Amino acid sequence: MNQITQKAPWHLWLIGIVSLLWNGVGANDYTQTQLRNIDYMKSAFEPMGVDLETGLAYVDSFPIWAEAFWALGVWGAVAGSVLLLLRSRFAFPAFALSIVGLIVTTIYQYSNPLPGDYDKTIPLAFTAVIWVATIAMAYYARRMTDKGVLR
Repeated sequence: MNQITQKAPWHLWLIGIVSLLWNGVGANDYTQTQLRNIDYMKSAFEPMGVDLETGLAYVDSFPIWAEAFWALGVWGAVAGSVLLLLRSRFAFPAFALSIVGLIVTTIYQYSNPLPGDYDKTIPLAFTAVIWVATIAMAYYARRMTDKGVLR
């Protein structure tokens, strides 16, 4: 109770909004995939050279635990962004849960890749960007908590 809360720096709002927008893209992808939006999924698979039927079969083959960790990764990151904007110290634990989801999802996807011969450049690059962004958001939330900005 004696902890003094720092005034929120301008970059908290910038990073909070950018992270929410970034994680909103992931939430949209998760939602569109779960709802089986055919047009959306077609636009996701075709640039890699994967036909829609193969992509749908791949997504449908995910075991429930893989789906659960994917959800944890996505919604943990969205929660972390919202909590960052609310200046809550729980932003870091939310991002940490997101990293747990990302770890398991990445392991699953790389041990059970999409079938066929397709361009793996896009998924590899995008996965790397997701990792860097998620770790950076967790690190930022931790630093803001340590500085007393998040309460």
